[in-house]
Amino acid sequence: MTMPNFMRAAATATAALFTATAAHAQEAAEAAAAVPNPGNNAWMMTATILVLLMILPGLALFYGGLTRSKNMLSTMTQIGATAALAMIIWVMWGYSLAFGDTTYEGTLGLFISGGSYFLAGTDASSTAATFTDEVISKYVFISFQMTFAAITAALILGATAERMKFGAVMAFVPIWLTIVYFPIAHMVWAGGGLLFEDGALDFAGGTVVHINAGVSGLVLAYLLGKRRGWPQEPMMPHSMTLTMVGTGLLWVGWFGFNAGSALEADGSAGLAMINTFVATAAGALAWMVIERLAGHKGSALGFCSGVIAGLVAVTPAAGNSGPFGAILLGILSSAICYFFVAKVKAKFGYDDSLDAFGIHGIGGIVGAIGTAVVYQPFLGGPGDGSTALGTQFGIQVFSVLVTIAWAAIGTLIAGLIVKALVGLRVTEEAEVEGLDISEHGERAYN
Repeated sequence: MTMPNFMRAAATATAALFTATAAHAQEAAEAAAAVPNPGNNAWMMTATILVLLMILPGLALFYGGLTRSKNMLSTMTQIGATAALAMIIWVMWGYSLAFGDTTYEGTLGLFISGGSYFLAGTDASSTAATFTDEVISKYVFISFQMTFAAITAALILGATAERMKFGAVMAFVPIWLTIVYFPIAHMVWAGGGLLFEDGALDFAGGTVVHINAGVSGLVLAYLLGKRRGWPQEPMMPHSMTLTMVGTGLLWVGWFGFNAGSALEADGSAGLAMINTFVATAAGALAWMVIERLAGHKGSALGFCSGVIAGLVAVTPAAGNSGPFGAILLGILSSAICYFFVAKVKAKFGYDDSLDAFGIHGIGGIVGAIGTAVVYQPFLGGPGDGSTALGTQFGIQVFSVLVTIAWAAIGTLIAGLIVKALVGLRVTEEAEVEGLDISEHGERAYN
């Protein structure tokens, strides 16, 4: 029996309606997937604020307490002003160079991106990709990465404390960020970047932040020369109490740094969280044990130094290691950093005032290379074994060497430019009087 025409037409219309409805539902589902998960967005906003906590007040108190009292405010002011300047530069051209929407073809694209100057094309509805199908608000991602640029520039000041002019710092930061930090961030973390495409593992900034800042600090310390009277005169921390407070704030803030680098509130963030606990604890205890073995008393300064050494080493491995691998990294980092701080610095005579290179630079190298080992499944790491240990080790070493070379050469160029323009170092009279008075006209303590 043949179906009447009106029934055939009705059936065709129904089928078309069903197809259109299904297509519409699929489009709606895809559109829904592009909306940021409020939970992930809230976590990333929290993580961003935690990284700010690391800078002000964390790093400012940590470094400030380690200086002599006459340079306390100078150290804190340089850190705060550096972070503020880095934030403004980030939204003007830094984000574009590191993570911009325009991907350049060929060699240029290995080192920088573009097209997002002054955050052009970004609004409240814009999203940024994570490591899964989820997205987060693009403004949140931009803000999160902005705090990384700010703290990396501020970390350098530990190597130059008590003798670098405030004006020189303000001139150095824009040049350094532009030719050193932004390209390295792109190379390591952006799709198409040289080290990203090479397969380098850097979960939260072992190369981008710590090796970069440590090596840059060492180069700048050599350009500045030694502090007046160092090392003959004792230059003890004026307030280990404040340094302890700063250490605690850094450890708390570091959870935003490490767990936030998962870009979601997921299992990877949880792994980074526990690793940030145990690597740091291991590093703190290991440093104090080493002090005892060296014939000294376990000190508050040793505890604080070990905390930072553990935190630095676990940064690239935070989501790339199991907890026991993280513990091993914390112990190893403390041992090697102690050796550089206590022995190598004196041997070579460089005045890394607050051990920015000795802890951040060396700890970053230990962590970046060690990540190749702790990533492997035989140590409980999240790797699936598809990349052989030797292969990953070579990739990590290459990323470290590239970062060291780029940071050293770029910092030398930036430092020489600033030295020619405004000079790097305060006068001898200003250094004797203290930078608080000579540079800022105030005292930390009256």
